[in-house]
Amino acid sequence: MTAQQTQYPCANCGANVEFAPGTSVLKCPYCGAETPIAAPARAVREHAYASFAVLPRKPIASLAPHTFTCQGCGAVTQSDKISDRCGFCGAPLVADVTSGEQVVPEAVLPFTVDKPALREALQGWASSRWFAPNSLKKVTEAESAHSSYLPHWTYDAHTVSHYRGQRGEHYWVTETYTENGETKSRQVRKTRWWPASGTVQRTFDDVLVAGTGRVLPDHLDGLEPWPLLESQAYRPEFLAGHETLRYDVEPETGLDRAKSRMAPVIERDCRDDIGGDEQRVDAVDTEYHHVMFKLMLLPVWIACYLHAGRTFNVVVNGRTAEVAGERPYSAVKIAAAIVAALALIAAIIVAVQLNR
Repeated sequence: MTAQQTQYPCANCGANVEFAPGTSVLKCPYCGAETPIAAPARAVREHAYASFAVLPRKPIASLAPHTFTCQGCGAVTQSDKISDRCGFCGAPLVADVTSGEQVVPEAVLPFTVDKPALREALQGWASSRWFAPNSLKKVTEAESAHSSYLPHWTYDAHTVSHYRGQRGEHYWVTETYTENGETKSRQVRKTRWWPASGTVQRTFDDVLVAGTGRVLPDHLDGLEPWPLLESQAYRPEFLAGHETLRYDVEPETGLDRAKSRMAPVIERDCRDDIGGDEQRVDAVDTEYHHVMFKLMLLPVWIACYLHAGRTFNVVVNGRTAEVAGERPYSAVKIAAAIVAALALIAAIIVAVQLNR
């Protein structure tokens, strides 16, 4: 589909300006002129999931890519991203996502980690990887990394959970036994189980679920926690010059995943309510009330490097500089460490024998 798009020309030289991480301005990469981003006119809102669920909406997988026409060079670029760069001149392109065919981002957490801070975070991460090959240092070349806003869903809910289980209470008994012909006694702990049932309630706020499957979940989990309270109402200016992925996880799937994240917390509440020395939770029936949700964009730097013919990916939280990702191991360094450890053990054995 042809995208209604936005580009931001520099008032000084006419080139396209980009959002500068850690600031509230659009900055020209050529002349350095800055254009302030207006403060948001409203607060971040959350939407009632029940009202949303009955609305007609196309599945995201059925939507065609955006077709951008660069206002600078006139080139046509197709992309399924909300923001991207012109495939010919590199000018930043931002799509208008208010057409109603997809859920519109409600909030964005702007980048604060710039290229120098990114390089420092990667260097610290690489230097702390034990037994990593020397090629891992290549990931610190921040120029190969690109900035990307990744879609995430957040869910709020008030839960009422009815549970059935058992409460275990410890008690001690004295047992006698024979050892080497001698009768002895010992205290043995046993557990007496009683049926238990009850109801617990909890209010969940901003349960976070990734809205894209393009980045490994373990990597994204490694970037938490996110300072979600620092997010701002969505403004397309924050996306200029940065890639923004369109969500490919539907909100219904996101809600199921959010409930899976709520479940361990609810079970802990049930165990606390059961009390005793041990607990068994046999069944939990949870009702979800006042479910609210929103789509938000979180900032991530994505870097990659090659080792032994394989590509390894590293991600960096664009707000806190937390790093997560894959790393290879150096067989040479591991072998050297094993040899050194064996040599040390041998030296200790020799020293002990000489001192006898």
